Amino acid sequence: MLSKLLQHKGKIITAIFIIVCFGVIRAFEGKLFYDPFLAYFESDFKDAPFPSIDSFRLFGGLLFRYLLNTLLSLLLIYTLFQEVEILKFSAILYVFFLILLLGMFFVIINYFKDWSWLLFYVRRFIIQPIFVLLFIPAFYYQQQNLKK
Repeated sequence: MLSKLLQHKGKIITAIFIIVCFGVIRAFEGKLFYDPFLAYFESDFKDAPFPSIDSFRLFGGLLFRYLLNTLLSLLLIYTLFQEVEILKFSAILYVFFLILLLGMFFVIINYFKDWSWLLFYVRRFIIQPIFVLLFIPAFYYQQQNLKK
């Protein structure tokens, strides 16, 4: 087992570095991104009105954060699997989810102001690297099934 770990030490070090980068983004989210919903969702938001927002800055901040998380996620996926086809498929999925989630986010903000619970979850998928937690086990499972 130790020989397998030593054989993949470059992958392990790269993966740890990427995970640390995710942590840095999370730790400095208040300074790096414009997001008035950080404080809003930390409070009791159930019956509270949405905070006032600058839509352009909010869109830019969400997009920037999603792109940073996407780039790190794609790098992690490539580091672990080293297959271009998996990387391309992941990139397509990330673009699809970006369009879907940002569309849902702004529809909820503009037309469904009493749906703060849904906005909470949609925003969570935009700002957190949740998809990589879903994709890595799925791709690993797929690779294991192809080997059989």
